[in-house]
Amino acid sequence: MTKSSKKPAAAAPAKIAATKPATKTATKAPVKTAAQPAASTKTGKTELTDQISTSASLSKKDAGAALNAALDAVAEALKAGQTVGLPGVGTLSVKATAARQGVRPGTSEKIQIPAGKKVSFKVAADLKKSL
Repeated sequence: MTKSSKKPAAAAPAKIAATKPATKTATKAPVKTAAQPAASTKTGKTELTDQISTSASLSKKDAGAALNAALDAVAEALKAGQTVGLPGVGTLSVKATAARQGVRPGTSEKIQIPAGKKVSFKVAADLKKSL
């Protein structure tokens, strides 16, 4: 027997692999495989524009303009403090938040969080039942 045949072949690569430091690639999100669905679970503005254009028989440009106008109207109403009802979807409203004391993560330092406003959404009963 020669000296090289006495050593197991798998021992050397395992020893090298054990001494390498862990890399950041191990913490990344898993790569999509063929088993995972290719479609996104998020519907964005482009998808909404496409759906509006097909269901309302509009061009994509006109559907985009209509969607932008609707979203701008909702934003302006909320800025004015109004409640916006979207039939079959839900209700958007502005609520005031009180000033409160919080804790800065990592340092446990006490901080004062100022009062503000937030947008609240209440789902319509029909939509809630259908989900």
